[in-house]
Amino acid sequence: MIESLRTPDERFRGLPGYGFAPNYLDELPGYAGLRLHYLDEGRQDGPVFLCLHGQPSWSYLYRKMIPVLAEAGRVIAPDLFGFGRSDKPVDDAVYTFDFHRNALLGLVEALDLTEITLVCQDWGGLLGLTLPLAAPRRYARLLIMNTGFAAGDRPLGPGFEAWKLFNRAQPDLDIAALMRRATPILSEAEAQAYAAPFPDQRYKAGVRRFPELVPDRLDAPGAELSRQARDWWETAWDGPSFMAIGGADPVITPEAMAAVRRHIRGCPEPMIVPEAGHFVQEWGEPIARAALAHFAACR
Repeated sequence: MIESLRTPDERFRGLPGYGFAPNYLDELPGYAGLRLHYLDEGRQDGPVFLCLHGQPSWSYLYRKMIPVLAEAGRVIAPDLFGFGRSDKPVDDAVYTFDFHRNALLGLVEALDLTEITLVCQDWGGLLGLTLPLAAPRRYARLLIMNTGFAAGDRPLGPGFEAWKLFNRAQPDLDIAALMRRATPILSEAEAQAYAAPFPDQRYKAGVRRFPELVPDRLDAPGAELSRQARDWWETAWDGPSFMAIGGADPVITPEAMAAVRRHIRGCPEPMIVPEAGHFVQEWGEPIARAALAHFAACR
């Protein structure tokens, strides 16, 4: 059994724009005693939109996209362990690339998701872009935003190294303050909503660990698998793709996303939102509508 904390439900009451019902998986294989939270919105008989968040966010990040995507199908938005309404292991060492990837694979299997549009950003992409290797026939479309392949074969860049140093120095990271700086359009209530899952420092092991997990060398955990995934997206992927880029992201820049695009077979010119930063989903409604229109045109 992994020692974990569970954020009290009252922390999630009345969050602006987040009136979604919680759903839980209690017994994922290999995760005994841990409860995984996910949102399940829209039509049960439609195509699936699997929306994957990163650090230090959670499914709240997708609140502006979910209603649009739910018009077209079924939206599944999980909270990774350590984030959102999911349980939070207290030992920093629990958080590994495989720990999170295998949990996502377990979610896909447990819900038997097919006809998936992979919707990913930040760690949602570092992990999510590897998922089709396990079951490629489950995946039909890609909506990718400000992320990349965790291949470990190129420098992470000065922006990311600075972020690692900052995060390392902040074991009790002020998440609301970070989100306000990164996304100035947030109201104070929205910024505080991002911090709702984390009552105190004990709940932030995942927040602390994720920047340290990004592969920075060829033999880092997850790097070889990510290189295999990059090759797969470049040579085997045959579904429609849509890329949206936050043009003001200081870490994953438009230039970095252009490099990612070259590895996604058939990916068209991206939609760039010049004023959007790293958390581009905060401009998510027009992105979701543009992606749906693109997918419809590809039928």
